[in-house]
Amino acid sequence: MSHSLPSDFSQRFIFDNADVRGELVELAGSYAEVLARHPYPEPVARLLGEFMAAAALLVGTLKFDGLLVLQARSDGPIPLLMIECSSEREIRGLARYNGEQLAGATQLGELMPGGTLAMTIDPRRGKRYQGIVELDGQTLAECFDNYFSQSEQLGTRFWLQADGEQARGLLLQQLPAEQQRDDDERANHWQHVLALAETLTGAELLGLDNETLLHRLYHEEAVRLFEEQPLHFQCSCSRERSARALASLGEEDALRLVEEQGGQVEIDCQFCNERYLYDQNDVAQLFAGGGVEAPSETRH
Repeated sequence: MSHSLPSDFSQRFIFDNADVRGELVELAGSYAEVLARHPYPEPVARLLGEFMAAAALLVGTLKFDGLLVLQARSDGPIPLLMIECSSEREIRGLARYNGEQLAGATQLGELMPGGTLAMTIDPRRGKRYQGIVELDGQTLAECFDNYFSQSEQLGTRFWLQADGEQARGLLLQQLPAEQQRDDDERANHWQHVLALAETLTGAELLGLDNETLLHRLYHEEAVRLFEEQPLHFQCSCSRERSARALASLGEEDALRLVEEQGGQVEIDCQFCNERYLYDQNDVAQLFAGGGVEAPSETRH
């Protein structure tokens, strides 16, 4: 897979005199890669971009080694949004939509009515974790706010924007009490930080660089901005992984499928549209334990 331009990164910041941290994310290359693989209509592309930005923000704040999977499901015009982002900061995504139902729908409640938001952390070692909440906010950002208010003790807030060309996100999160021991002082400052962030317009989030944005919001605070952490589009599909789907059928059924399909089976990756082909020799090789790293000699 081709890597996107190095325009994709997240950047952490902290307030020196308060127990608050933040994360900013900017996605252009990886967002373009995802949209290039499927021609999504505008409202779908926009929501998918916001979802990508949320995943990138979360990977920046969660400490884990493995895969973060975000899924939003509904019975509406957009039945599925799905983003995978690895701890190596490789991101991919897809959406499913019904074009006829989309007409005139612009708000989240119209696009994904009665939906759910699921966040899965799949570590390489240790237990898989999944949390699910109703998709009941006015915006995706609000849905993530609700998710964290139900599952975390520390305050967490999201701002997400996407316009089909770039996706941006801002996250603010309370830290355990260290700088501010007084509960009232701590609560008041958190509300102050949020109130300033609420003045940020969608155009500013999409249009300002991180330093300018933070200065505009918090020029009276001591804020430290850390190094950029790059992200890029990468699909984790492979010939070997696709073959596992075939192997799960059993040899007899796999061979029958090859025959029914006219001599070769096609398996497409839903994320990147990569196509993998398997013929009778591949299937025989697969069940003989020979693997399927390369197509069989009989096919050109």
